[in-house]
Amino acid sequence: MSDATFETFLVSGLLVLIAAIAYLAWSAWRWGDRERDMEKRAMDGVGYELRHNLKRMMTELAGLANGSVKRDFELVPVVHPQLDALLSRPNEADRGGLTVIRGNYNELSAHKQSLRAALASHSDIDRPANVAVDAVIGSLATLYLWEEHKGCAAESARSTRSWDVRDWMKANKFHANLLPGLHLRDQVVERLRQDGMTLTPKPLTYTASEYFAKQYDRKADPNAPFWKRKKKKEPVEEAAAAAAVVADTVETNDPVAAPETVTETAPAREGPEAVEATETVETAAAIEPTPPPQTEPALEPEPKIAAAETPVPTSEPEPVESNVESTPQSKPPTPGAVH
Repeated sequence: MSDATFETFLVSGLLVLIAAIAYLAWSAWRWGDRERDMEKRAMDGVGYELRHNLKRMMTELAGLANGSVKRDFELVPVVHPQLDALLSRPNEADRGGLTVIRGNYNELSAHKQSLRAALASHSDIDRPANVAVDAVIGSLATLYLWEEHKGCAAESARSTRSWDVRDWMKANKFHANLLPGLHLRDQVVERLRQDGMTLTPKPLTYTASEYFAKQYDRKADPNAPFWKRKKKKEPVEEAAAAAAVVADTVETNDPVAAPETVTETAPAREGPEAVEATETVETAAAIEPTPPPQTEPALEPEPKIAAAETPVPTSEPEPVESNVESTPQSKPPTPGAVH
């Protein structure tokens, strides 16, 4: 074999080997991608299967309420082959969500058996029917979490508007009046809230009248626990504080208050001692300068009777005499004036 032929054979072999490796890699990628597509379709099939079973059970419960379903064989047993097939083989799906769906299936199947037994024995079906309705509402909440939140728990689901839940039920033909006697969409929203999911807006805590009737202190500390309000002063305490302020003001602005208090509290005397005490008081009043006029007439002290009756001698002339002396004399009319 010549060198040229050997090189051609070697290059051809390498090309075939590269093509084989590429084909194997593409086949492995295609197989993995197909497995992912199959798992996704299987997950969608589990949701579709649960939705179909719930709609059929709600139709049966509505028939029990309006009297169209009267025999036990009219209640079809709950079957879930898609879920069983998915759980029978290993996959990368969230087993928590699948386990919750399996538990809901078991609950629905048990309640349907109770209804069939009640119909077969012609006994009261109200209580098992109410329990079955509660199980249907819980299964609807699970179905919403499975399809919209990838089967996670209600506590781990992201915050969602309640109208998104209602729109999802409307898109899947879950009408509000499918179950008689209740609003189906409101019940599902409340069940999700009870399970721990955050749905906005939150339900109202107060009515409009109760909210606007609440009184808040605008000067309260916002960092205090529960926005603790400041305690308001009692009316009695406020009146006592105002009286104390007025008393302090009177004592501060009244320079004659101390002598008057001494005069009022002094005991009564008789005889020559009383005359001497009166003369002493008159002399003190004459020597003491006259206090300036008060700005507030209400706070001026009332003059004593003894001081008012006893005239105080002064060295200044009386104002009447000064006015008479300072009055100019009228001039006699000049001759030739016109009267």
